[in-house]
Amino acid sequence: MTEAAKQKSPIGLWSSSSEKHSLVEDVQGIVAGSMLAALGVTMLASAHLLIGGTAGLGFLLRYSVDVSFGTAFFVLNLPFYWLAYKRLGLAFTLKTFSAVALTSFLTGVLPKLIGIDHIDPIAAALFGGLLIGCGMLILFRHRASLGGFGILALYLQDRLSWRAGFVQLGLDCLVLILSFFVASPFVIACSVLAAVTLNLTLAINHRTDRYIVR
Repeated sequence: MTEAAKQKSPIGLWSSSSEKHSLVEDVQGIVAGSMLAALGVTMLASAHLLIGGTAGLGFLLRYSVDVSFGTAFFVLNLPFYWLAYKRLGLAFTLKTFSAVALTSFLTGVLPKLIGIDHIDPIAAALFGGLLIGCGMLILFRHRASLGGFGILALYLQDRLSWRAGFVQLGLDCLVLILSFFVASPFVIACSVLAAVTLNLTLAINHRTDRYIVR
């Protein structure tokens, strides 16, 4: 790597290069990605929609039993950290744990800060799915994820070059099938729209051959 490629500052925490994010950049990316994802989740919840992945399972538990989404989402992700550590490394695991914990916390706080009295389910699906997708995109680019199926999707993309968005879309469909037990066909249709919006955002914008920063 040439000196021109390095972008150093007097403070080591800011040191970065064209191939590696600095610590400060990673922290900012994890916080920003978690904020966008939590806002997207809040929009979906306001319209009583669901989504795929462990977030979808969290919604199913929220609508079925007396448990908050944040608590369900955090607990459901715990089994996936071992796979993350074994396959994707300690740094990825710690970043992902931080993103999941922050997103879980924010989903409990945001409804107290942002009141959404009415939102059209289709609008919630489009904007909520896009926000979560953009949040996950930021996290992916900082070698983190929102856990669960996202870890598996990233692993398969790294090992088999399968698009993370398409892998997660398939897994999301399995979760949405379970939604028939707790939601109406229209809500499920809007939830599918949210999942498609989210995963197309990832599939189109996240490619390892175009973005290689670690």
